[in-house]
Amino acid sequence: HGDTFDIIKSTKAPETGCVLHCYSGNVELAREYVKMGCYISISGTVTFKNNKKTKEVVREIPLDRLFIETDSPYMAPTPHRGKRNDPTLVQFVADTIAQEKGISYEEVCEATKANAKRFFGIK
Repeated sequence: HGDTFDIIKSTKAPETGCVLHCYSGNVELAREYVKMGCYISISGTVTFKNNKKTKEVVREIPLDRLFIETDSPYMAPTPHRGKRNDPTLVQFVADTIAQEKGISYEEVCEATKANAKRFFGIK
């Protein structure tokens, strides 16, 4: 994680756009990425019962800096853990984020859609 942070910090990635795919680092590092203007992308691992680190990241990072992803065909969320992942299962990631943040599933979906539109320049 430290090497990745140093590389991103030494480039123009935060200025041009940066998403930390399938983020598995701690909350302190996530905060530093967000300060640089990066987005934190959360995969199905957030649904795993013992993944306290990613749940903490989700609780602490502002919603306007989060992406959700499948990382298909890997890291299927609970209750499909150990099976082939696909985009239809991203709903479990959004639901877990909503629970951890104490907001509605719809709020997570709207916010992450807005984040993707902003990042990719979609009107």
